[in-house]
Amino acid sequence: MTRCQVPAFLIHQIQEELDKDEEEMMVFLCRDLAPDLATADLKEILVALNEREKLTPVGLSELLYRVKRFDLLRRILNTEKATVEAHLARSLRLIPDYRVLMVEINENLEKDEVGSLGFLLRDYAPRMKMAKDKSFLALIIDLEKLNLVAPNQLDLIENCFQSIHRIDLIRKIQKYKHEASVSSVHSQPVYVNAHQASLPNLNLIDPPYHSGVNSYRMQSQPLGICLIIDCIGNDTDVLEKTFRGLGYDVHCHRYLNMNSMNQKLLEVARWQKHKYCDSFVCILVSRGNSQSIFCTDHTFSGFPLEQIKKYFTADSCPGLLGKPKLFFIQSYVVPENEQECSSLLEVDGNAENISSKVTIPHAADIFWSHCKVDVSKLEQSPTSSSYYLRCLAELLHNPYKRKRCILAIHMELNKKVYDGNMTVDPSQQYSLLLQHTLRKKLFFPT
Repeated sequence: MTRCQVPAFLIHQIQEELDKDEEEMMVFLCRDLAPDLATADLKEILVALNEREKLTPVGLSELLYRVKRFDLLRRILNTEKATVEAHLARSLRLIPDYRVLMVEINENLEKDEVGSLGFLLRDYAPRMKMAKDKSFLALIIDLEKLNLVAPNQLDLIENCFQSIHRIDLIRKIQKYKHEASVSSVHSQPVYVNAHQASLPNLNLIDPPYHSGVNSYRMQSQPLGICLIIDCIGNDTDVLEKTFRGLGYDVHCHRYLNMNSMNQKLLEVARWQKHKYCDSFVCILVSRGNSQSIFCTDHTFSGFPLEQIKKYFTADSCPGLLGKPKLFFIQSYVVPENEQECSSLLEVDGNAENISSKVTIPHAADIFWSHCKVDVSKLEQSPTSSSYYLRCLAELLHNPYKRKRCILAIHMELNKKVYDGNMTVDPSQQYSLLLQHTLRKKLFFPT
């Protein structure tokens, strides 16, 4: 017999005490804990969680707390509300914050407001069945099935609340987004080598909430903005063709100096169209050092790589919140004794926080692929393309390769670069580093 952590009679007793709306809320809260039981009733779900050893008395207490049945906490579980709150304050939570948020919103909506939401959603999901008595939670489940709403994808709901003048609920969502973003920013950075990237089902970093959605949405048209800044001039054409073929709106710029690139990055980061796209790609090709790029200038400090990413994090570019941001950098490294010791760069924002010595900060949903090779490689073949970028384009052009997630594709890219290094002088070898804080798998359309 399977060992149960909660006596069956308690589950039965609690289920008997709940009304229809409370049962619906509890089923919704458990949705990610037992995704295979999406159509089951509450008792079946609780029994299954208990048999799988996912349900404890503390977890059951949290469920009752979330549906505000404090009387059952005391009478059936002999637990006080304050005790449950103390557990939750220590982050001992069974239910993802996203589910809690939706239940809180559900409790704050009037029946006629839910009807208005259902009517508004017809513009976005015409095939969705809109029953008259459908609850807000039922609407959310339908939207989740259509991939229109997810823990990191709440813009549609915010727009609907704007239309019915529920600014208080928009603030709730924005507070949740901020807390999720802060949680991600303080996560440990992830450094992936070829072996790690090849491991099946490897959860490289946990999201600040646990959802049933395991991959990023990549369906918008265009798929996103792809910004290519090629200060060498040898790779633009093949990269433009590759990313245009993937469905990106590609913007190419050659031979920019640092101030021009800074202004272009700022301009693109401020575009409102990011809000309607599912991702963003930035590709930079330039001379530089380990922490900066020089563009067409030749200065010691250069343009900090840290700042490039900073322009597209959620704080600076809200339209990309929760969406994957991919950076591919090809640096031709100039020896220090050949670098000039001056900089004319005027960076927008808090320039005192920017230094060529600072490492790239941690941020959510970032994929950062940085390839370095000695500038002598470029000097020997001034018109040759980057082997790293050429291999990247070949892999992304292949529809069979695109069936694999970006980490698996990069693992193969890493192998190609490594194999290529075996045939050249050590001074001409490419060095490839991947850092990422992706929270889900990322697949390009095939």
